[in-house]
Amino acid sequence: MRFGKIARLLPALLLLPLLGCSSLDLIKKRLPPPHRVDGGIQFQYEAPAATTVTLAGNWPENQWGGTSSPAGRYDNTIGRMTDDDNDGIWTIVVDMKPGRYMYKFVIDNNNWETDPNNPDTASEGGFTNSLIVVK
Repeated sequence: MRFGKIARLLPALLLLPLLGCSSLDLIKKRLPPPHRVDGGIQFQYEAPAATTVTLAGNWPENQWGGTSSPAGRYDNTIGRMTDDDNDGIWTIVVDMKPGRYMYKFVIDNNNWETDPNNPDTASEGGFTNSLIVVK
């Protein structure tokens, strides 16, 4: 019984060394959590199929992408991220003052997502958000 399972896996196991480094492409790269770079804090989000990605958060210059501003509407020009290498990795550097901030990524003006590369979260208004503490 066990031999049958091993026999079915054997061809795949034999092919693995032949694939070489290309087999490593199957492993998704993990992006770093937000971190300090020249100019501020760098945020990154992987979304290869997205047409736009923005960063929305509770710092004064962003106001949750405009939703907590007097206009009260989402503005996809606030916190616009770029995919300069066309590799699906969207990036933005934000000059942030020291403080504790919540944020999310907005994919294609519709899907608000927490940061999969940052385990720190906080809740506000019934929503769970990613959390960053800038020192």
